[in-house]
Amino acid sequence: MDAFGFLKVAAAVPHLGVGDCDYNTERMAALAEEAAQRGVEIAVFPELGVTGYTCGDLLLQSTLLDAADEAFGRLVRATRKLPLTLIAGLPLRHGTTLYNCAAVFTQGRVLGVVPKSVIPGYSEFYEPRWFASGAGISGERIDVAGQSADFGTDLTFEVNGAEFGIEICEDLWAAVPPSSLLAAGGAKVIFNLSASPEVVGKHDYLRQLVSQQSARTLSAYVYCSAGFGESSTDLVFTGNALIAENGRILREAERFSADEQLVVADVDLQRLEFERRRNTSFRQAEAAPELTVIEMEVPEGLRAAALDRDIDPMPFVPRDERRRSERCEEVFRIQSHGLARRLRHTRCQKAVIGISGGLDSTLALLVAVRAFDFLGLDRQGILGITMPGFGTTDRTYRNALQLMRGLGVTVREIPIRDACLQHFRDIGLPPEDRSAAYENAQARERTQILMDVANMEGGLVVGTGDLSELALGWATYNGDQMSMYGVNASVPKTLVRHLVRWVADTAEDGATRATLLDILDTPVSPELLPAEADGSIAQRTEDLVGPYELHDFFLYYFLRAGYGPAKLCYLAERAFAGSHDAAAVRKWLGVFIRRFFSQQFKRSAMPDGPKVGTVTLSPRGDWRMPSDAAAEAWLKELDTLS
Repeated sequence: MDAFGFLKVAAAVPHLGVGDCDYNTERMAALAEEAAQRGVEIAVFPELGVTGYTCGDLLLQSTLLDAADEAFGRLVRATRKLPLTLIAGLPLRHGTTLYNCAAVFTQGRVLGVVPKSVIPGYSEFYEPRWFASGAGISGERIDVAGQSADFGTDLTFEVNGAEFGIEICEDLWAAVPPSSLLAAGGAKVIFNLSASPEVVGKHDYLRQLVSQQSARTLSAYVYCSAGFGESSTDLVFTGNALIAENGRILREAERFSADEQLVVADVDLQRLEFERRRNTSFRQAEAAPELTVIEMEVPEGLRAAALDRDIDPMPFVPRDERRRSERCEEVFRIQSHGLARRLRHTRCQKAVIGISGGLDSTLALLVAVRAFDFLGLDRQGILGITMPGFGTTDRTYRNALQLMRGLGVTVREIPIRDACLQHFRDIGLPPEDRSAAYENAQARERTQILMDVANMEGGLVVGTGDLSELALGWATYNGDQMSMYGVNASVPKTLVRHLVRWVADTAEDGATRATLLDILDTPVSPELLPAEADGSIAQRTEDLVGPYELHDFFLYYFLRAGYGPAKLCYLAERAFAGSHDAAAVRKWLGVFIRRFFSQQFKRSAMPDGPKVGTVTLSPRGDWRMPSDAAAEAWLKELDTLS
């Protein structure tokens, strides 16, 4: 496990000859060597990989059992200099009983043996004919490969601080898998040695089973099944190998391959520890029996320069187009359903929204339109108000009007220049001043207009600010920070953009679609400073606070994974290689940390709004933080990276 909590694991599917123990262990040794060269720290082989799973009644023959024990001993010795831990499957006698076992070994030493608990005897499975269940065995010793090792289902293993447990094939399919108890007892990684034959439709179910068990146990789950070499007399084995982490498949093998496969991934144990700390339900489930933890130190091997793990630069936005479309539809429904419920509760048939011609107000308006349609209300009850100010450009002004007209809502225009100039005179602000007072006065004037119109009309002010702005505090306190219901409050800027694009792509009206596409192409800006001489936007948000794609990346992994500055930089530099260098990442992370801590007071007073994802900053929902919390510890860690 490295300094950032990543553990490199592998599922190894070697060539196999049924009953040919020497050949099988030779292939295991070769794959173990390859795994070591790739920096793998723990690798697992398929169920009964030493003999082959499909040996049938040959498994009762002493000749095969002796050969398996001898060949396994040679494997242990052959891999003794490799800096990794290995898990192999073989049949072992204990007294007069035969067990289907997983043996853990490293540095020439067998550390422990775990017997299979659930022995299937239905359909194509005949395991009770040969094997006994190991359920309930604990505190015993077994002879294997000339050594004596701990034997039982109560064993977990700790390699250089990474604790893992083992279950075998059918164990996973049981109503109460052993891995549930192992995880509750402390194991963060589960290895499954399997020999599961392929039938139509089974693979999809297997993927769901593995991913769900990793999610349920808040663990990494490494599943390794037998491949092409197993007998095809009645069954076909396709070499399924899957590595999952907390519900997500990180890596998987190519099925139906005639080649050996080594599936490698870095699993994030630090994140799993964070998830277990924050998940109170998991803590309440810690009713596992007493486990025996076998600890070992393995010399550090070769860690690959690159992570065997995909780092998604856009964690809020699915890469796959179909999943992204589904995500947009679901988020849009949650937003509109929440607003519809609030309108129904307050008996409001009117909604008031400030429309700037920017992304956030566009999304809020689209949500309001769907909510009104859902409730069967006239869209004219949506009062879209555009409030041109000192920085409003012709482009955003035109887009605001065209969008409202295209959607069939009530259009109002209330300029704020004269009111702001009078306010500046009243408070003694010089005409040439361009300070925060100059900018914030405009935002507060707009909010006052919206609130007062809502009072006049018996309506509800719909907020437009998004999650990214809340994280950075990029909003005027008691200005655009305030509303009566904030529909975008848990939608990050990167997702706002995709939601608007998704609506544009599905829009039936060509003019509205063109307007939406132009809004998407417009730089993000509060437009509070006068435009350039050519009429273009002078104030670009991302020039001032940094790229939103970086801030959304920081926000997601800071809140959802509990990462500190060092790990955030480490991952961001890899995720954004080619677009943001290390210096830029560190610079904008510093901005994120400072603003996130200093602007909490705005979030502490934020209005209601629907939660749409796993990351939100509502003080009544997922995030509790005092407004005067210090950022020094995080900034100090960041400074050490410079």
